[in-house]
Amino acid sequence: MGFSWLGLAVSGSIMLPNLLLLVLPPRPPVPTVSVSAPLSWTERLGQALCVAVSVCTVPGSIALGWGVVLGVSVLGYWLLWARYVRHRTPFALFGRVWGVPVPMAVLPVIAFLSTGLFLGAFWICAAAVVLAIGHIPVSLQRARALSRS
Repeated sequence: MGFSWLGLAVSGSIMLPNLLLLVLPPRPPVPTVSVSAPLSWTERLGQALCVAVSVCTVPGSIALGWGVVLGVSVLGYWLLWARYVRHRTPFALFGRVWGVPVPMAVLPVIAFLSTGLFLGAFWICAAAVVLAIGHIPVSLQRARALSRS
Protein backbone atom coordinates (compact mmCIF):
# COMPACT_ATOMS: atom_id res chain seq x y z
CA MET A 1 0.00 0.00 0.00
CA GLY A 2 1.06 3.53 -0.68
CA PHE A 3 0.13 6.45 -2.88
CA SER A 4 -0.22 6.25 -6.66
CA TRP A 5 -0.23 9.42 -8.73
CA LEU A 6 -1.41 7.44 -11.74
CA GLY A 7 -4.26 5.97 -9.71
CA LEU A 8 -5.25 9.47 -8.63
CA ALA A 9 -5.09 10.71 -12.23
CA VAL A 10 -7.26 7.86 -13.52
CA SER A 11 -9.76 8.24 -10.67
CA GLY A 12 -10.01 11.97 -11.28
CA SER A 13 -10.32 11.61 -15.04
CA ILE A 14 -13.20 9.17 -14.61
CA MET A 15 -15.03 10.62 -11.62
CA LEU A 16 -14.65 14.39 -12.03
CA PRO A 17 -16.64 14.70 -15.28
CA ASN A 18 -19.66 13.42 -13.35
CA LEU A 19 -19.75 16.81 -11.61
CA LEU A 20 -21.02 18.22 -14.91
CA LEU A 21 -24.38 16.67 -14.03
CA LEU A 22 -24.68 19.15 -11.17
CA VAL A 23 -24.31 22.23 -13.37
CA LEU A 24 -25.64 20.78 -16.63
CA PRO A 25 -28.45 18.36 -15.73
CA PRO A 26 -30.00 16.36 -18.57
CA ARG A 27 -33.10 17.73 -20.29
CA PRO A 28 -35.55 16.05 -19.82
CA PRO A 29 -34.48 14.39 -16.56
CA VAL A 30 -33.39 10.77 -16.58
CA PRO A 31 -36.38 8.53 -15.83
CA THR A 32 -36.32 7.17 -12.32
CA VAL A 33 -35.94 3.42 -11.95
CA SER A 34 -36.37 1.14 -9.00
CA VAL A 35 -33.02 -0.56 -8.42
CA SER A 36 -32.65 -3.32 -5.86
CA ALA A 37 -30.75 -2.27 -2.76
CA PRO A 38 -27.98 -4.87 -3.19
CA LEU A 39 -27.38 -3.78 -6.77
CA SER A 40 -27.36 -0.11 -5.77
CA TRP A 41 -24.93 -0.83 -2.91
CA THR A 42 -22.70 -2.83 -5.23
CA GLU A 43 -22.59 0.06 -7.69
CA ARG A 44 -21.63 2.57 -4.98
CA LEU A 45 -19.15 0.15 -3.41
CA GLY A 46 -17.52 -0.40 -6.80
CA GLN A 47 -17.22 3.34 -7.39
CA ALA A 48 -15.68 3.92 -3.96
CA LEU A 49 -13.34 0.93 -4.26
CA CYS A 50 -12.11 1.95 -7.70
CA VAL A 51 -11.16 5.40 -6.48
CA ALA A 52 -9.70 4.36 -3.12
CA VAL A 53 -7.84 1.27 -4.29
CA SER A 54 -6.42 3.02 -7.37
CA VAL A 55 -5.05 5.85 -5.26
CA CYS A 56 -3.73 3.59 -2.46
CA THR A 57 -2.04 0.89 -4.55
CA VAL A 58 1.64 1.16 -5.36
CA PRO A 59 2.39 -0.05 -8.90
CA GLY A 60 3.90 -3.47 -9.43
CA SER A 61 5.43 -4.43 -12.74
CA ILE A 62 4.23 -2.09 -15.48
CA ALA A 63 2.60 -3.64 -18.58
CA LEU A 64 2.80 -0.87 -21.18
CA GLY A 65 0.28 -2.42 -23.58
CA TRP A 66 -2.46 -1.97 -21.00
CA GLY A 67 -1.53 1.70 -20.80
CA VAL A 68 -2.75 2.05 -24.39
CA VAL A 69 -6.09 0.46 -23.46
CA LEU A 70 -6.28 2.77 -20.46
CA GLY A 71 -5.60 5.86 -22.58
CA VAL A 72 -8.13 4.91 -25.25
CA SER A 73 -10.84 4.15 -22.69
CA VAL A 74 -10.33 7.45 -20.85
CA LEU A 75 -10.26 9.38 -24.13
CA GLY A 76 -13.43 7.64 -25.27
CA TYR A 77 -15.08 8.45 -21.96
CA TRP A 78 -14.16 12.14 -22.27
CA LEU A 79 -15.51 12.19 -25.83
CA LEU A 80 -18.80 10.76 -24.57
CA TRP A 81 -18.90 13.50 -21.92
CA ALA A 82 -18.30 16.08 -24.66
CA ARG A 83 -21.27 14.57 -26.52
CA TYR A 84 -23.33 14.86 -23.34
CA VAL A 85 -22.37 18.52 -22.82
CA ARG A 86 -23.36 19.25 -26.41
CA HIS A 87 -26.76 17.52 -26.25
CA ARG A 88 -27.56 17.30 -22.51
CA THR A 89 -30.08 14.52 -23.05
CA PRO A 90 -30.54 11.30 -21.08
CA PHE A 91 -29.81 9.45 -24.32
CA ALA A 92 -26.35 11.05 -24.38
CA LEU A 93 -25.74 9.45 -20.97
CA PHE A 94 -27.26 6.02 -21.55
CA GLY A 95 -27.59 5.51 -25.31
CA ARG A 96 -25.69 2.98 -27.39
CA VAL A 97 -22.58 4.02 -29.29
CA TRP A 98 -21.27 1.79 -32.08
CA GLY A 99 -23.50 -1.00 -30.78
CA VAL A 100 -22.10 -0.82 -27.24
CA PRO A 101 -24.90 -0.54 -24.68
CA VAL A 102 -24.33 2.08 -21.95
CA PRO A 103 -20.78 2.97 -23.02
CA MET A 104 -20.56 5.61 -20.28
CA ALA A 105 -20.85 2.74 -17.78
CA VAL A 106 -18.65 0.29 -19.69
CA LEU A 107 -15.70 2.61 -20.35
CA PRO A 108 -14.99 3.43 -16.68
CA VAL A 109 -14.92 -0.30 -15.94
CA ILE A 110 -12.47 -0.83 -18.80
CA ALA A 111 -10.39 2.14 -17.60
CA PHE A 112 -10.08 0.83 -14.04
CA LEU A 113 -9.53 -2.76 -15.16
CA SER A 114 -6.79 -1.67 -17.55
CA THR A 115 -5.29 0.52 -14.79
CA GLY A 116 -4.96 -2.58 -12.63
CA LEU A 117 -3.45 -4.58 -15.47
CA PHE A 118 -1.15 -1.71 -16.46
CA LEU A 119 0.14 -1.31 -12.90
CA GLY A 120 0.23 -5.02 -12.10
CA ALA A 121 -2.24 -4.37 -9.28
CA PHE A 122 -4.74 -7.18 -8.76
CA TRP A 123 -6.79 -5.22 -6.21
CA ILE A 124 -7.62 -2.50 -8.73
CA CYS A 125 -8.86 -5.21 -11.12
CA ALA A 126 -11.00 -6.68 -8.33
CA ALA A 127 -12.47 -3.23 -7.62
CA ALA A 128 -13.26 -2.84 -11.34
CA VAL A 129 -15.12 -6.16 -11.31
CA VAL A 130 -17.23 -4.99 -8.35
CA LEU A 131 -17.92 -1.77 -10.29
CA ALA A 132 -18.95 -3.76 -13.36
CA ILE A 133 -21.30 -5.97 -11.33
CA GLY A 134 -23.18 -2.93 -10.00
CA HIS A 135 -22.74 -0.05 -12.42
CA ILE A 136 -23.45 -1.74 -15.74
CA PRO A 137 -26.76 -3.41 -14.72
CA VAL A 138 -28.00 -0.21 -13.05
CA SER A 139 -27.13 1.78 -16.17
CA LEU A 140 -28.84 -0.81 -18.37
CA GLN A 141 -31.99 -0.47 -16.27
CA ARG A 142 -31.89 3.30 -16.74
CA ALA A 143 -31.33 2.87 -20.49
CA ARG A 144 -34.34 0.53 -20.72
CA ALA A 145 -36.49 3.00 -18.80
CA LEU A 146 -35.34 5.71 -21.17
CA SER A 147 -36.30 3.67 -24.23
CA ARG A 148 -39.79 3.11 -22.77
CA SER A 149 -40.40 6.78 -22.02
